[in-house]
Parts: sequence; structure tokens; C-alpha cells
Amino acid sequence: MNRVGLFGIAVDNVTQQEAVARMKELLSGRGRHYVVTPNVDHVVRLQKDPEFLEAYRGASLVTADGMPVVWASRLLGKPLKERVAGSDLVPAVCRLAAEGGYTVFFLGGNPGVAEKAGENLRRSIPGLKVAGSYAPPFGFEKDPAQNEETVRRVNEAKPDVVFIALSAPRQEKWIHRHAGRLQFRLALCIGSALDYPAGMARRAPGWMRRCGLEWVWRIRLEPGRLARRYLIEDMVFVGIFLREWLGLK
Repeated sequence: MNRVGLFGIAVDNVTQQEAVARMKELLSGRGRHYVVTPNVDHVVRLQKDPEFLEAYRGASLVTADGMPVVWASRLLGKPLKERVAGSDLVPAVCRLAAEGGYTVFFLGGNPGVAEKAGENLRRSIPGLKVAGSYAPPFGFEKDPAQNEETVRRVNEAKPDVVFIALSAPRQEKWIHRHAGRLQFRLALCIGSALDYPAGMARRAPGWMRRCGLEWVWRIRLEPGRLARRYLIEDMVFVGIFLREWLGLK
């Protein structure tokens, strides 16, 4: 599969349809695989977090979630085909699982979100088999007992697909650390994407997503959590882009 080197990571140059086809191959093969979806926030964090970067390098599929990443790739002469967002992959992979008879497990989110997402997706996608859901307490990965309980919950369900909604970089680090202990075939790190099928949040209108303005929509809905990240912390991305652009020049 064609990979593009951007900002210290390798990004798969795929459409959403091609990404789902690749996940179908991974599910039918051997081993355990996980998927990560870099956006601007991830790129900024990757520059200063070696463990996060190591987790990224262990991923079997890396798809660009964020139009600024796609735009930057084009300006750098390494054009990615399109944005492949985790929020769009959730229903797409659930349909893939239903068609192939694979079971899915929803891990993370606020209390009740994973369970509700599973219920709604099962109702909307005929044949979807939900093996279970679990929302571990915040900071569970730092508590040995809570961490073991989370591993146990997943292994008890023995799912084929795990959707991990723990936010970055926690979700990527967690699956990288524990993939060898977990019983699954494919895991997707999806951030807050379970909020949408759970009915806890609404996606931005299609035109805003196509224009790369979904971040504006999200700030309007969650200003306290996202305004500082998008408007201040993620501005570092401009410098990261310029450094790479000047390096190419």
C-alpha cells in the first residue's frame, strides 16, 4: 500500500473505500492490527511524545483525519487522496463487520456512551453482532487493577473488532502497549467518534466537513474543551508545516 511520509510519520494514501478494503484484508488474515487517524492535534503531539510516535509506527493503517493534514500534503507535493475520518470509519467498519459476520466491541467514552452507540448501530445495521461495551474510569491505564479489568473485559468478549474511544494519545498508547495481550483482530482508535452514533453529539453539516470547517462546528458545541486546543495549541502545526516545507525546498 502506498504510504506518504509526513511530519515524521507514514500516512497511507487511501480513500475511505480503500481503507475499508484494507481493513477487510486485515480481518481475514492473521495477527492483531490497529488503525490510527492523525489530525493536526496528533501531529503537534507526535513531535514531543516518543511513546505516541512509537505507537503510531506500530499501526497497520494510518489514515488522515483532518483536512489541514490533507491540504498540507498537497502543498508539500505529497498529495493524499482524501480525508478518512474516524467518525466516518465507525459505521463503515460496522457494516463491514456485519457483512463478514465479525463481532465488534465498543471501549471508552463517557459512562453509557459506548453501550448506547452499540445499541443504535445494531439497530441501524442489520446483522451487526455487538460482543460488548465498556467505559473504564478516567485514568484507568495508570491503575494496575483498573487496567487489568479493562483487558479482562475485552478478552472475555473475544471481539473481532474493537473501537477504542479513549482520546489521543491515551488510546494509541494503550493499544500499542497491550495488543499482544488482547484477543482481537482489528482495533480502531477513534477519539470521541462514539458520541455520534450514541446520539450525544451531531456531526457538522456535509458542506462544512468538505470545506475543512468541522473544527468550527465542534468549537461551537464544546468551547470549553476545544477552543484552546484548536485556536492556540494547534497553531504550532503552522511551524511544523513550514519547517517541513523549507526542508523540502
